[in-house]
Amino acid sequence: MSDVKKIALHGLVLEPDSEKYLTQIIDRLEIEGVEIWFTSLFKSRNKKLIKGDKIVDQISSDFRAVFSLGGDGTFLETLLWVGATEVPILGINMGRLGFLASIAKEYIKESLYLLFKGNYEIESRALISLETNLDLFEGKNYALNECAILRKDSSAMIMVKCYINDQYLNTYWADGLMVATPTGSTGYSLSCGGPLMMPDSKDFVITPVSPHNLNVRPLIVSDDSELRFEIETRNRSFLISLDSRSETIENDVNIVVKKAPFKAKLIRIEGINFPDTIRNKLGWGFDKRN
Repeated sequence: MSDVKKIALHGLVLEPDSEKYLTQIIDRLEIEGVEIWFTSLFKSRNKKLIKGDKIVDQISSDFRAVFSLGGDGTFLETLLWVGATEVPILGINMGRLGFLASIAKEYIKESLYLLFKGNYEIESRALISLETNLDLFEGKNYALNECAILRKDSSAMIMVKCYINDQYLNTYWADGLMVATPTGSTGYSLSCGGPLMMPDSKDFVITPVSPHNLNVRPLIVSDDSELRFEIETRNRSFLISLDSRSETIENDVNIVVKKAPFKAKLIRIEGINFPDTIRNKLGWGFDKRN
């Protein structure tokens, strides 16, 4: 990444003990001759800390990278700033180990050294796109992890009728149903009994949330599939979510979920890979027989 001239930083409110890590990042970028920009939201969250005057309200394609300072939730928020530009994102974790924000704050100096030395790769991750006849999510109708259809209250289940490429699959009686990407297979879907998938898998997984019938199980489908859903509930409304964002909509709305026409680009520093992350994050390999 020796030719990088313009990089944006985005993040949440930085705790006092994290301020030194922001300084490390800025110092390294200045050494590399990088033009440093801050998202307006990051600036507003850290007015006293961020002194730079280069503020951006939207990430354009002329940025070579965006650094996400926070956890996986911050990474997902950063993706909303990037959108269809496919500007690569580097996730720097300011807390515990994350799947997306995989660089620990203690290794910022080493990681940025490797980045500008060229020891990195760009991973392409599939996104899910939501289509309805409503104007939802301010036009940002895509998600990296999952699209979930959920009941709005705790009084009754919802009925979700699912079609794959216009062929009827099943009617789910459950608390909800989600379509997760390979990236999202390590999140909400996993907690609902869904399988883990390698990030480069060309599939989605349909995972029911607390289904009424115990013989209903998650189903892996090609990410080229078009999934259509019809929903019925007692109170005539339900929730639909894209990653951590959710909106309330009515029963008589047809929902189509399919692969988005653009992807998320993740910067992976040499030596950091998915198998290592999954072992550390999920505690695999701690069996004493290993």
